[in-house]
Amino acid sequence: MKKFPPGFVWGTATSSYQIEGAWLEGGKGLSIWDAFSHTPGKIKNHDTGDIACDHYHRFKDDVKMMADMGLHAYRFSISWPRIQPTGVGKANPEGIRFYSNLIDTLLEHNITPWITLYHWDLPLVLQFEHDGWLNPAIADYFANYAAICFEAFGDRVKHWITLNEPWCSALLGYSIGHHPPGRISRDDRYRAAHNLLRAHAFAVEKYRSHFQQKQKGIIGITNNCDWRDPLTDSDADRAAAERAVQFFLGWFADPIYKGDYPEVMREQLGKRLPQFTAKEQELITGSSDFFGLNHYSTMYAANAPIVENSAIADGMWQDQKVILSSDPSWEKTLMNWNIVPEGFRRLLQWVDQRYGSPEIYVTENGCSLNDTLENGSVNDPKRIAFFNGYLNAALGAIANNVKLKGYFAWSFMDNFEWTEGYAQRFGLHFVNYKTGERIPKASAKWFARVIQQNGLID
Repeated sequence: MKKFPPGFVWGTATSSYQIEGAWLEGGKGLSIWDAFSHTPGKIKNHDTGDIACDHYHRFKDDVKMMADMGLHAYRFSISWPRIQPTGVGKANPEGIRFYSNLIDTLLEHNITPWITLYHWDLPLVLQFEHDGWLNPAIADYFANYAAICFEAFGDRVKHWITLNEPWCSALLGYSIGHHPPGRISRDDRYRAAHNLLRAHAFAVEKYRSHFQQKQKGIIGITNNCDWRDPLTDSDADRAAAERAVQFFLGWFADPIYKGDYPEVMREQLGKRLPQFTAKEQELITGSSDFFGLNHYSTMYAANAPIVENSAIADGMWQDQKVILSSDPSWEKTLMNWNIVPEGFRRLLQWVDQRYGSPEIYVTENGCSLNDTLENGSVNDPKRIAFFNGYLNAALGAIANNVKLKGYFAWSFMDNFEWTEGYAQRFGLHFVNYKTGERIPKASAKWFARVIQQNGLID
């Protein structure tokens, strides 16, 4: 048996659009995901987040289920258009009341709230009238929204995350069009990413200047990254794997820990990569009190000297000069993501070495499976094996002096999985979308035992 260190934080995570529903209730404005999911052909089975898990109406029961598991913490996101229906101006009192009641309910059950300010549901007005994340002014809009949240909730909330996976917002939304606003562009991803980083820095400056000393909380950002192993031992493939991780995680983490984008990105992209002003560099450098990390999978990376009009001459892979592949022997999730726990350990150690041993919180890790309800229960041994493998990998990183301080399983319950709609199930709890009933899966009971035994795993 193996055990995590004392004080390790155990939690689960969700996001507002994926679980709340109540899309036209409580004074909420429309988000880009409301519009995108109602656009024919964008979401599998024409699903929307209109109702989702109906968490807006059922949050008290959901929190009781969290308490029954023994969760230390719950990471959730605030819907920006529920707080500011148009993305600017005064706060919506009903939105403030909803999240305040959720926070109070969590605290009544001794569960620490971890709030993410942005998990992709941008107010639609900011997209239609202000060009979304391509407009430099959005950094100020976001900071002002963040300040409303700090003011309303900071007396009780001590853990803040500005952005969830800005890589996804930039790449999926502004490069390949899989997420809203659905743009396909060679360079917009870099402009959007730049403004996302500026928005993070501006929000952190607001918090540190006006709230942190009194409220005594911490603030950071959550980035996502899948690990890249070199396909062969050749120097070219080793360099390609390193380049791929820097284009993935370094793109967003290097500015925060080193003051600018990775040098390899500057070399590859030249003037296509935006520049921070001296003031922006000052604000962004050191702008995270912890390293938030979401991780799901691993792939092989091989060097690819790109030829014009070649089959892989597209988007990020062209910029990186990398070809990705998988080992046929690797097990996969329903999303066709590779299950490779060793890649998780290597990524944690890469973060530790590159960024000076920061305190790391894994804010998402989990797998989608084809869960079915049989005789009132869900037996999901593959998910248990997934968590056991990845937690053992985490322990391996801790044994190598990585400062891993917490782990949040994705997700607390099955929910709306973006373009996959309700076809994918990541949750520890099975959700019947017709009745709203939640049923703990075998993995939920296993995870609860790990928590209740103070991090003891096989």
